[in-house]
Amino acid sequence: MLYAEEVNQHTAELRWHPLLKQWVAVAALRQDRPQMPENWCPFCPGSGKVPDAYDVYLYPNDFAAFSFDNAPFSPETGLFQTTGAQGSCDVVLYSPEHTQLPSQLKVEQWMKVIDLWTHRTRELFAHSGVEYVVVFENTGVAIGVTMPHPHGQIYALPLVPPLVRTEIDSASEHFREHSECLYCRILSGELADGRRVVASNDSFVAVLPFFGRFPTEMQICSRRHFGTLEQLTGAEKQDLAALLSIARRKYDNLYGLQLPLMMMVRQSPAKGEHPYFHFHIDFLPIQRGPKKLKYLAGIESGTGTFLNDTRAEDQAEIMRNTEPRS
Repeated sequence: MLYAEEVNQHTAELRWHPLLKQWVAVAALRQDRPQMPENWCPFCPGSGKVPDAYDVYLYPNDFAAFSFDNAPFSPETGLFQTTGAQGSCDVVLYSPEHTQLPSQLKVEQWMKVIDLWTHRTRELFAHSGVEYVVVFENTGVAIGVTMPHPHGQIYALPLVPPLVRTEIDSASEHFREHSECLYCRILSGELADGRRVVASNDSFVAVLPFFGRFPTEMQICSRRHFGTLEQLTGAEKQDLAALLSIARRKYDNLYGLQLPLMMMVRQSPAKGEHPYFHFHIDFLPIQRGPKKLKYLAGIESGTGTFLNDTRAEDQAEIMRNTEPRS
């Protein structure tokens, strides 16, 4: 058993939370992240940190919370139990243009981003110690982003994170009881209702889900049932890129500002069979009005019970009528 006080303060580790039954990543080394000068960006061509010319680029995080150099992960749990934070943290550079917003990316550029997501997912899935690959993006100063250069991230984790585990368990239970995909059933209901659908094409549907927790929360769900980025067809990649472009432009035109949000690509775990899981992308905005932010305060952070200040039906109508112009 490895106790916390025996670990170097700059070694990333996982600590077991016995009350919530989940691992907490502790990475004190991230406190050393520098504040970048206003006239220099490591993600820009000419910085010496990236190629002088690129379209999209995978950049290893300089202050990674998860690394394959860390001690091995062990699933053994207990009071004051720690284990190695094995995995990886990558930065996905969407464009060489420093001030270009994600909402300004062309569909062709989103295609290149999706290809990079897929390639890196395939590499990480093949690693024996990786259980889950998280593709995500944090956007906006209100979210805590300090680098305006357009980028997202990819984390490889040695475990299936708790919210994903809950989704998997719910989908598995529904499949056992009803012999159908829970996500397909929800999508069918949303399409039949129609009030919360924002946009769609042959392969994907963008909807503000009935159960949304965040203001103007959106889910882009695939019409075809599959689980991972690797299973996207060429036509589905094109359609996903097109709908990502529409969604991002609508978001930034909703209140006339770059909407602070989190984007989460939800795919199946790297190991095992999960035929009941369904590929989708979640957008979690925190802007509840032109000048109002949604803070995750006591009730949300302390209990896990969300209070949504907006109705999906109302916001979906607004979003449908919001022009997706650049």
